[in-house]
Amino acid sequence: MQQGAWLLGLSALGRQGSSTRHRAQALLCRARLSRENATSSVPSSSLLAALGFATSATDPSPMVKKLLVANRGEIACRILSTARKLGVPTVAVFSEADRRAKHVELADESFCIGAAAARDSYLRGDAILDVAARSGATAVHPGYGFLSENAAFAEACAAAGLAFVGPPAAAIRAMGDKSRAKEIMQAAGVPVVPGYHGADQSEERLLAEAARVGFPLLVKAVSGGGGKGMKLATGPHDLKEAISSARREALASFNDDRLLLERYVQRPRHVEVQVFADGHGGAVYLFDRDCSVQRRHQKIIEEAPAPGLPEQFHRHIGEAAVRAARAVGYRNAGTVEFIVDTDSPDQQFYFMEMNTRLQVEHPVSEAITGQDFVEWQLRVAAGGRLPRSQDQLAVGGHSFEARIYAESPRNGFLPGAGTVRRWRTPSSAATFANAPVRVDSGVREGDAVGTFYDPMIAKLVTHGPDRATALAALVQALKQTQVAGLPTNIPFLLRLATHPDFVAATRTELTTAFIARHREALLAPQPVPDEVAALAAVARHLLAVRRQAEAEAAQGLAARLGPWGSGGTGGSSAAGGGAAGGGGGGDSGAGDSWRLWHSHRRTYSLRHPEGGAGGAESAGGELHLALTVLGGGDFLVERTTPSLEAASEAAAAKAAAAATAAGHGHHSHKHSRASPVPTSTTATATTAPAATAAGGAATATATPAGLRVRGASLSPDGGRVVAEVGGRRLEAAVLGSAAADGGGGGGGVPVEHTLDLWLSDGEHFHFTWPEPTWSCKAGAGAAGGAGGGSVAAPMPGRVVAVMVAEGDTVKAGAQLVALEAMKMEHAVVAPRPGAVEAVLAAPGQQVAQGQVLVVIRPAEGAEAAAGEGPKDAAKAAQQGKEVGAA
Repeated sequence: MQQGAWLLGLSALGRQGSSTRHRAQALLCRARLSRENATSSVPSSSLLAALGFATSATDPSPMVKKLLVANRGEIACRILSTARKLGVPTVAVFSEADRRAKHVELADESFCIGAAAARDSYLRGDAILDVAARSGATAVHPGYGFLSENAAFAEACAAAGLAFVGPPAAAIRAMGDKSRAKEIMQAAGVPVVPGYHGADQSEERLLAEAARVGFPLLVKAVSGGGGKGMKLATGPHDLKEAISSARREALASFNDDRLLLERYVQRPRHVEVQVFADGHGGAVYLFDRDCSVQRRHQKIIEEAPAPGLPEQFHRHIGEAAVRAARAVGYRNAGTVEFIVDTDSPDQQFYFMEMNTRLQVEHPVSEAITGQDFVEWQLRVAAGGRLPRSQDQLAVGGHSFEARIYAESPRNGFLPGAGTVRRWRTPSSAATFANAPVRVDSGVREGDAVGTFYDPMIAKLVTHGPDRATALAALVQALKQTQVAGLPTNIPFLLRLATHPDFVAATRTELTTAFIARHREALLAPQPVPDEVAALAAVARHLLAVRRQAEAEAAQGLAARLGPWGSGGTGGSSAAGGGAAGGGGGGDSGAGDSWRLWHSHRRTYSLRHPEGGAGGAESAGGELHLALTVLGGGDFLVERTTPSLEAASEAAAAKAAAAATAAGHGHHSHKHSRASPVPTSTTATATTAPAATAAGGAATATATPAGLRVRGASLSPDGGRVVAEVGGRRLEAAVLGSAAADGGGGGGGVPVEHTLDLWLSDGEHFHFTWPEPTWSCKAGAGAAGGAGGGSVAAPMPGRVVAVMVAEGDTVKAGAQLVALEAMKMEHAVVAPRPGAVEAVLAAPGQQVAQGQVLVVIRPAEGAEAAAGEGPKDAAKAAQQGKEVGAA
C-alpha cells in the first residue's frame, strides 16, 4: 500500500515538471536500493516502471525508457547504436568543440554542456545531470573515461533518480583506490604483486619503501588508469623525478596525487578478464583478452582469447576475476586486469587493477561470445538478470582489435591534430555474421581532431574461426583504411600485425616489452621505391595542371590568352597525362597545357616524413626529381641535385622580382617557356634504389637516363592515378592539398603542401613540401626564429611546467618544458648543451605545434658537433622514457 501511494504521488508530480519528478524518483531510488541491499529481492515491475524502466511481453527483462550518453567519440556512437537497435530514445551531450560531431547527429536529442576543455564540459557532472532533468532521461551511460569511474557522479545520478549504467559507487570507490583494491584482493584470495600501498605519501616514506621493494619498480597513481600517472624508476637516480612526474600527471588527470609503488615484473603479459554481474547474485566471466602490445602503457592491439595459454589457465584466471567482482559487490560490466609473469613455469598471474566500466577493447570479447555488452549493461542497469549463465557461454573463434590513433609513432608516439581530409574504411557490419570486420569510429571526413581529448579516432575489429584467420582479416582491414589530414599509426599497426614474432605469439615474445624490443624494425623509416617516387612526382604534376586549368577556366583566362591557352579538347584531357604532355605528342597538340609549366622540364622536391636518410643520390635525405614531359601522358623522371634545384629557384625568384617590378604582379607560374620553375630546396624524402617496391616486385633502379613513365592519367574526380612506371603498371588512390589544414606561417610554422598515395596493396606514402621560399619572404622572419638554438613544441598542447630560466646552463637531453596534450604529459628536452637565452613559454599557456618555447645559445664547440650527437642524446633521453613505459 505504501508503494502504491508513492506511485500515485509520482504520477501527479510528473505533471508538475521534470525537476520535481526527479526529486521524487530519487526518494524511490533510495528506497529501492535500501530494500535490495537488505533482502536482495527483485524490484517489482511497477516500481521499475516508475523509475523509468520499460518491460515488454516478449522480453520480460526491464529496459531504460530514455538514455543519456555522457561521453563523446566512438564509444558514444557505439552506445547510441545499441540503444537505437533496442528502440530506446537517446540524448547526447557535447562540448563547443564537438558541436558537429558524429555522436551528436546519431542521438535523438543533443545538448551543449560547455567549452572544449574536458574540465569545462564532459567532466561537469552538474551540467550532465541538468541535461538529464531537462530531457527527461531515465538513465545515464558514462562510456569510458571522463566520469565513468567517478563514484561521486554515480551517487549523484542515483540521488537524481537516474539509473547509472555501471557499478555501484561503493565498488567504483573500492577499485578506484588502487591501494585499497589490493588489500581487498588479498583478502579474497586473488594474488597481487609485491609493493607499497600505504597512506603515508611523504617522499621520505616512498623512497624508503622503494628501497625495500627493490628496483625496477612502477610508480603509479592510486586513482590512475590507462597508463596516466604511471612512471618506471629503474633505480634511485630517477626515482624522485618519477615520483614528481607521476604526481603532476595524477593530479591533472584524476585530481588525486596519491601514489603507490609496485614491483616491476620484467617480462609480463597483460591479460584481462571481462566480467559481468547483476543485482540478483549472478556473476560470470566472458573470457580473457591479451592486451600486452602497448605504447606509453596504453594498448594498441588487443585479442581474445589470450593465445598460447593452457585451458586450465583460462579457467583459473576467469574464476579469479569473478571472485574479485564478488568481493566488492560488483554490478554491471567490468574488467579485471592481471599481470602474467612469463618467466614463471606455471605462468603465475597477479591482480593489477579493476576497470569499473566498459573497456575500449570490449568488441573482441563481444566477437568471440556473440553478445552485445551494451545491451547487457542496459538490462542489468534496469534491474534485470544477466542474459546468460556461465555454462551458457563459450568461446567462438578468435578476434583482434587495432586502435587507430592520431599520432606519430616515429616521433615518440606524440599525438597529432588536424582535419580529416580523407576517411575510407573497409565494409563494416554490426555483427560478424555478415562481415569479418567491424569499424567503431567517432569521426567522419571533414571532422576536426584537436588536442583536447584522447587521440584515438577509430577501432578496427576482426573475427575468424582461428587466430591466423582473424589476424589476416585485420591486416587486410588496415590496408583498406585510408586516412589523411593528420598523422596516424596505421603504418605502424601494419608492421606490428605482420611482424613474425607477433604472428607466432610465443610465450616469451608476446609481452608488454614487445614494441620496445622490436622498436628498430617497427619504427624503421619507410623506404620509397624509385617507382613510387616517380609516380608521386607525376601525380603532383598532374594535380597541379588540373588545378591551374580549372582556375583559369573559372577566371576566363583561356579565352583572353588565345593561342597561349589550353587548346582543343583540353577540358577533359587536362586532368590526365595528355594535358601535361600534349594530346598528339606535339607541343601544340590538342589539350596541351604546357604553357602552365613554362617548359617541358620541372624539378620537384618531396619530403617523406616516414622516411629517413636517403642514399647518395638523394643528397643527404633530400629527394629531388626532374620531370620531363614527353607528351601523350608520358614522362621521364630523373634524379637531380640540390645545387641545380637551387639555381632553378634563384632564377625563378629573380624572374618573379622582375615581373613584380614591371607591374605584372606576383604569380607562381610564369608564361614564358624559358623561365625556370620555382621549387623548394628544403624538402626531403627517402629513396631506396635497391628496395623492393610495394607489392613485392623488384624495383626498377633509377639510372642516369631516369625512369620512363607511360600513359599517366588521373581519374575524372582526381582521386586515382594510373601509370606504367619502369615497365610496371601502378595504380594508386591520390589526395593532394593546396596547403595543409590550418594554414601556416604563424608562430614559425611554414605553410606546407601535401600529397598522399595509397597503392593497390594498401601501402600509404605521405609527401609534403613547403611553400617556395621566394614566395614566402613575408614570413621569413617568423620562420627564421624556429631555427638555430630554438626548441619548438613537437605538438600542440598546454604547457604544464617550465623547468629552466634565462641564464641557466643545460646539458643535451635536459628537460626544458613539460607539455600536456591529449591527457598525457610529454617532456621537451634540450637538443644540445648551452645556455638558455630566452624562455617563451609559461605554465598554462596553449601552444601550437612548431611554436618556439625556449631559445638556447649552444655551448662553445657544440654547434659543430650538433649534427647528430646532441640529437642522439635528446632522442635517447626521450626513448628512455618510452622504453620504460612499454
